[in-house]
Amino acid sequence: MPHALTRLSLVLGLSCLLIACGFQLRGSSSATALPAEWKQMYLDTGNPNSEFSRELQARFSASGIVWAQSRQEAAFILRLWPERFSQRNLSLNSEARASEFELSLKTRFAVLQADDGSVVIEESEAAVVKQMENDPRNVVGKAEEIRILRREMRGELSQQILRRIGFFAANAAHSAEQTEH
Repeated sequence: MPHALTRLSLVLGLSCLLIACGFQLRGSSSATALPAEWKQMYLDTGNPNSEFSRELQARFSASGIVWAQSRQEAAFILRLWPERFSQRNLSLNSEARASEFELSLKTRFAVLQADDGSVVIEESEAAVVKQMENDPRNVVGKAEEIRILRREMRGELSQQILRRIGFFAANAAHSAEQTEH
């Protein structure tokens, strides 16, 4: 019994320490909590079935966004350009083969008012850059690693766009409250 009590005390103590230091699970930030008027959006993209579009919709939905089927049902339109992926060599080994890569994933986005099409958030670029080691003898393994990293980068890019919109929406709501008082 004393052993169980000690364990329980230890778990409670560690939990309190984590909470006190501001620890949060990744992606659970309140910065992604959008005001109610921002919860109804329409996605305007050239390829709504791309992996990136699906990832973005899933991330936004997890934050409470409801995707409208038409522009008329939405409060805001998220205009999303296609993702651009690039890979470049950072360093070479003694055999003049790439030993390190830089992977880059970029996109552009803008937010429009659905009722009149006015620009709410100007067109801007979001980007994620990662570096990876390369083993020229393991081509198949590296191709799979790049595929996995690219999927992770899509998630990070989607989260970055969500954070930017959330930050803008929170500031707009705060400014509106300040002008009312």
